Amino acid sequence: MQEQDWGNEELWIVTASDRQESQSGQKTVAFSPPNPTRSGATVSGEAIKESRVKAENLAAQMSQFVRVIGRVFADAQKQIDPQAGLQLDEIKLAVDISAKGEIKLLGTGIETSGKGAIELKFKRAELPKKSQPSESV
Repeated sequence: MQEQDWGNEELWIVTASDRQESQSGQKTVAFSPPNPTRSGATVSGEAIKESRVKAENLAAQMSQFVRVIGRVFADAQKQIDPQAGLQLDEIKLAVDISAKGEIKLLGTGIETSGKGAIELKFKRAELPKKSQPSESV
């Protein structure tokens, strides 16, 4: 079976809309096509903006993010004195995906409940146990 080219697939990303002040001081909300009829749509009281992102672009962003985060925490682990007996075992990160498909790490003070954040949880992989040579009789 031949693998489909999923990279050209598109995903809908729904984010809080950019709000702009009009000359009268009222806030207006910008919505992107193809759903201009949803001008009153809100999520938890926030106006929304919809955009499409190619799967390959999102995959590239996620790959870069994971690669860099992996290097950051690998370097942090190297800084731990081996005699301390400490080891980084698990990392939980909350990330956000922008309307352009950019992956952003959420820092402290950001409420993730209801915001659509993705939680990435990395656990230390258990290394395969080395088999002991069997004794022959």
